[in-house]
Amino acid sequence: MLLRDPRTDLAVLKLKTAKDLVAIELADSDKVEIGDIVLAIGNPFGVGQTVTQGIVSALARTQIGVGDAQSFIQIDAAINPGNSGGALVDMQGRVIGINTAIFSRSGGSHGIGFAIPAAMVRVVVESARAGAKTVRRPWFGARLQALTPDVADGLGLDRPAGSVVAGVVEKGPAAEGGLRRSDVILAVDGVSVDDPESFGYRFATRPLGGVATLTVLRSGKRVVLPVRLVPAPELRPREPVTLAGRTPLSGITVMNLSPALAEELAIDAGTEGVVVAEIEEGSTAARVGFQKGDIIQALNGEAMTRSRDVEAALRERKRSWEVTISRGGQSATSVFPG
Repeated sequence: MLLRDPRTDLAVLKLKTAKDLVAIELADSDKVEIGDIVLAIGNPFGVGQTVTQGIVSALARTQIGVGDAQSFIQIDAAINPGNSGGALVDMQGRVIGINTAIFSRSGGSHGIGFAIPAAMVRVVVESARAGAKTVRRPWFGARLQALTPDVADGLGLDRPAGSVVAGVVEKGPAAEGGLRRSDVILAVDGVSVDDPESFGYRFATRPLGGVATLTVLRSGKRVVLPVRLVPAPELRPREPVTLAGRTPLSGITVMNLSPALAEELAIDAGTEGVVVAEIEEGSTAARVGFQKGDIIQALNGEAMTRSRDVEAALRERKRSWEVTISRGGQSATSVFPG
């Protein structure tokens, strides 16, 4: 395996002994249209290679629950467990997507399947070709929220389509481009983005080194802002520390939070604290409910800013542990026995 990307549920493999194989072409998935005829290839239920036919039912589907930069191609071709990872091809034999999920109450196909667009596949493949261990994506440097119907009505919009800027990282690309808190992002390079997930997809598939043009609603007026497409920086060493001992954090690996690590884990780079990068299966930390991507902000009221701070704090014997974490933008404090 050359590269694995949990954010898209994709991996790139290298075949060491294969010879005389012909590479399939990746199409421009932005040119796919509703009604296009497609073929879905896979191995449903392990019965062997299978091809089914259908059409593109919808584009830019979000809220599917697979990955965080979402903009899926919806198809009615029959796909089932075992089709995931198979190619979705057009009538010219080009890959327009990778089959990834279905909506089903029975576990079988009901004509509602989803594929990751080739544009996102290309980003992952090109990162692997470049020798990267993680996918290199443009870093935006801002936290977004969905636009509610009430807010959209107050702004004079016909429908709640867009993403509200809830916070901007100082000196990040968004800040340098002029984005402000409460701006509403309506489009990226002229393509409408209805929610934070579709914005994440559209921005993540822009080529590094260029500039993305954002259409923004600010104080009732539309403005166009340029945002540089640069990777997230590694501002300080990660310093991974695996925690052990008789504490509620036993079994987790913590790291110093930086924009690069935040981008990998799809968490807010502007939150202060130490990030949970890994959790050992069956460990104390896993049993009490800690999750990968949690940000440990304080232990017994003492702020945690580096991974070594957590390690040092846990050396002390305590009758109880008060742990403050941030998860999904919300902070909470829990108390555990020592």
